[in-house]
Amino acid sequence: MNPNSNVDPAEIEKFSAIASRWWDPEGEFKPLHLINPLRLDYILQHCNGVFDQQVLDIGCGGGLLAEGLARAGARVTGIDMAEQSLQVARLHALESKLDITYEFVPAEQFAAEHTEQFDVVTCLEMLEHVPDPAAIVKAAAQAVKPGGYVFFSTLNRNAKSWLLGIVAAEYVLGWVPKGTHEHAKFIQPAELLRMTDAVKLEAQAMTGMHYLPWRGFYLDDSNVDVNYIVCLRKPL
Repeated sequence: MNPNSNVDPAEIEKFSAIASRWWDPEGEFKPLHLINPLRLDYILQHCNGVFDQQVLDIGCGGGLLAEGLARAGARVTGIDMAEQSLQVARLHALESKLDITYEFVPAEQFAAEHTEQFDVVTCLEMLEHVPDPAAIVKAAAQAVKPGGYVFFSTLNRNAKSWLLGIVAAEYVLGWVPKGTHEHAKFIQPAELLRMTDAVKLEAQAMTGMHYLPWRGFYLDDSNVDVNYIVCLRKPL
């Protein structure tokens, strides 16, 4: 498969149009700003920290997670196929005085050129935006070292996720622009685990990310109905 074909031009256009607002905590990326601390803590907890480790963030966008990982001491590389988002990420890293490498390159190509070079690979809220998520899963498995960790987060596909992830988030609350997500592209946990099993990644933990108006966002490993994050490890 040509890695360049695993890009949806419409998805790139959607994110490019709002790239300048990546770091506005009250803008279109507000939900990511709210869940980023949860995601970061989950990653740090499950891989026992990232200090001085090589970390790859696939689909890094404007660098929200990449900067959090860099502040935790990781040597971070972020890759994305939206050049405008990468420009924002590079500028913000300079302003934040963080040394992060950002590259405009398909995950499949990057993994082929950097096989087993990373201690941790993350790919959050990205699989539901590409034509072939299994190819991204394979790339993550190729890039991580034996014994290293891989983290994916995405949206489950069911009636509840349609109601909360699309109707509520896009049309009622207005948290994200209308059309940000396509329910048909959501990925059920069993489907994701079939993809990870196929590339010999071993699931370590899975938890759901939830929101209540009086509580905010929180993690609950007993419920993965809507947003969920999974930790996997590559065998030694």
